[in-house]
Amino acid sequence: MSTPGDLSSLADPTRARILRLIRESEEGRALVGRLAEVLGLRQPTVSHHMKALHEDGIVVREPDGRRVWYSIAADHHDRIDALLGGAMSVTEPDLERIANDLTLRFHGVFSPESVHAAVVDSHDLLASRSRSPMIASRTASFAAARLDAMKQVSGRPSATPTVLFVCVQNAGRSQIAAGILRQLAGDRVAVRTAGSQPASDVRQAIVATLDEIGVPLGGEFPKPLTDEVVRAADVVITMGCGDACPIYPGRRYLDWDLEDPVGKSPARIRAIRDDIEARVRELLNDLVADRSSAGSQIR
Repeated sequence: MSTPGDLSSLADPTRARILRLIRESEEGRALVGRLAEVLGLRQPTVSHHMKALHEDGIVVREPDGRRVWYSIAADHHDRIDALLGGAMSVTEPDLERIANDLTLRFHGVFSPESVHAAVVDSHDLLASRSRSPMIASRTASFAAARLDAMKQVSGRPSATPTVLFVCVQNAGRSQIAAGILRQLAGDRVAVRTAGSQPASDVRQAIVATLDEIGVPLGGEFPKPLTDEVVRAADVVITMGCGDACPIYPGRRYLDWDLEDPVGKSPARIRAIRDDIEARVRELLNDLVADRSSAGSQIR
């Protein structure tokens, strides 16, 4: 058996085909029976290959009652794409056009040179961690969010409280919390997320679990933790990312001790989601109460 993290087991062509099928499936996961049917193999044969891939840490198991789903481990997505090939091609983004558009948006706030620098830096941060075909639109969104945060930090504070959720991969806990808070608070709270070691994409199991309760994630994606988003936040909530988040005075810091949902069964993910929802509702109540108290003092 190879050591964990070693992808040498993919030299077996059947295992490479299995991973390609999982990668190209609509849900990003597959059942052994379905794989056996597509490959024209017996289920015990496919199970043998899945056991080897799981022992090597290349795939994760997601028990669902009597069924077991397999998906590619988050830490191996990029390496497997590189080995298998055939992933969607990523065109080079038009950074100049993105910067020009954002210059109009932030006219009178930042110089064209500052906007351009933010766009280039945002692209480099994302491209170093992800091979997403949506890199251009993600760059524009990430750069705009960072510029908004810089605007707050530079003395143009918002009347709306800002909450920043931070976890390790920004693909599970922080996205669940942010999605639920956006749904409950609407425009009463500004919500941002970040990861100390962001993954390439939000896990499909997380998206599906939120969709069950009517919470859309839209175009959200994992983003690296940057200084300005911390400085612009009124409340910073960390979830298992240790000391990665810098501490600034005047901000409220909370650490939520939550189980990482990545790789867990659908039932376990729902339990984590519901725990997060209870915490978010309590947080929102506190924010609304604080805002009401501040308003009454002003009057």
